[in-house]
Amino acid sequence: MAVAVVDDHAVVHAGIAGWCAAADPPIHLVGKYETPASLLADPAATPSTVSAVVLDLQFGDRTADLSAPTMLCESGFRVVVFSQHTRSDIVLDCLDLGAVTYLSKLEGEDHLVAALHAAGTDRPYLSPTMAQAMTEDTRPSRPALSPREREVLLAWFQTESKALVGQRLFITTGTVNTHLERIRTKYAQAGRPASTKAALVARAIQDGLVDPNDL
Repeated sequence: MAVAVVDDHAVVHAGIAGWCAAADPPIHLVGKYETPASLLADPAATPSTVSAVVLDLQFGDRTADLSAPTMLCESGFRVVVFSQHTRSDIVLDCLDLGAVTYLSKLEGEDHLVAALHAAGTDRPYLSPTMAQAMTEDTRPSRPALSPREREVLLAWFQTESKALVGQRLFITTGTVNTHLERIRTKYAQAGRPASTKAALVARAIQDGLVDPNDL
C-alpha cells in the first residue's frame, strides 16, 4: 500500500518513513508534505494513488487545525490522524469529519503501522486514544437500532467487504447497503452523523451496541 505524510516536522517524516520501510507487509511512503494544501496541490497524490494519509493537526502554532482533516476527507482521502492532541472532543470531532482512525503520537510505531494496514483494507482500527475518547463521550442522543441492524453492523465491522457480510448473514449486498444506510440516517437524525466505517465504529462503541473485544 502507498501512504503520504502531512506534518511540518522533518523528524516525523523520517520516523514514519523508517516505520513504513520495516512494516510487514510493506508500506510505501510515496509523499511527504508540510501542509494539507501542498498535498492537494500535488497532481500525483490522489485518493486512487494514496491508500491513506497520515495527518498531523498542528501547523505552525499550538492549536489543533480541524480544517486539515476536513479538506483531505472532503477530497476523498482516507485520513489517519497522528497528533499530540488527545482531548476527547478533538478526537471525536475528527472522526465526525471523516478520519478513519485517530492516534496519539505517543502510541508510536506499532499502532500507526496497524492503523495504516487497516485503512488500506477499509477495516476499522481502535487505538487507545480513540477508545478513551469514546468512553468519555456523554452525548445523550442514541438512535434505536433493530436487532438485525446491530447484527449487520457488527458483521461489517468484522469483515472487509459488504459482500462478505451478505455471505455471512445470507442476505444480498443490496440488503446490507440498505441496513447500513438506514443506520447512518438514524445517526444523522440524532445529530451525530457517521459518514465512514470508523465513525460508525466509534458511535457503536459509545452507545454500547458492540464491544471493542468483538472487533
